[in-house]
Amino acid sequence: MVWTPALTKRFLDRARRHRLYAQYHLIAFRGLRRGESCGLRWADLDLTQGTAAIWWQITQIGTDTFEDKPKTAAGEATISLDSATIKELRAHKARQNTERLAAGDAWTETGYVFTTPTGEPVDPNDVTEQFEQLSMEAGLPPVRLHDLRHGAATFLLAAGYDMKVVQETLRLSSIAIASDIYTSVLPQLARQSAEDAAAIVLNAVPHPPRQPGGNATGRQT
Repeated sequence: MVWTPALTKRFLDRARRHRLYAQYHLIAFRGLRRGESCGLRWADLDLTQGTAAIWWQITQIGTDTFEDKPKTAAGEATISLDSATIKELRAHKARQNTERLAAGDAWTETGYVFTTPTGEPVDPNDVTEQFEQLSMEAGLPPVRLHDLRHGAATFLLAAGYDMKVVQETLRLSSIAIASDIYTSVLPQLARQSAEDAAAIVLNAVPHPPRQPGGNATGRQT
């Protein structure tokens, strides 16, 4: 199940008050996997150029966490960031600096983008639990955190981009995988495109008919 754009916005509006809002924003807008967002470092970001290099992920098994490479070779890539996401990441960096000052000697400098209040990388399971809590508080139908990633792909398709763009943005190993996962949403999008095309005609303002030997207002020329 994937939330509609309106439901996704409702979640983000609720999550905005949380200290890790930028992490959920990044997943929803750019389709990072949970572990990839947890493994992101400030050194991987270029907020001036608007890019994020995805080189690592943090995986959690039980209570143990470890860092490794992304799920597939295709997962290692540099993605573009939209202006709204860049703005949120800048705000998050300022918030993290405030937490660093408040923590004092208790702060551990790890270089991660998303951390605990003392600088340690966040546990992926904690990110999921907080997502579920925020979703419930927003009164939303239950979905997995991973479904925010699927939502990002669906929104790209709805915006008119093809499967190749979805494959590259989500860093899937092949376009066939993108098609296998997201073909189910295409009939709905095709119906919407038909409605949009029909609306161009139905909502058009007709011009006055031309009179024989005159212009559209009936005056002789």
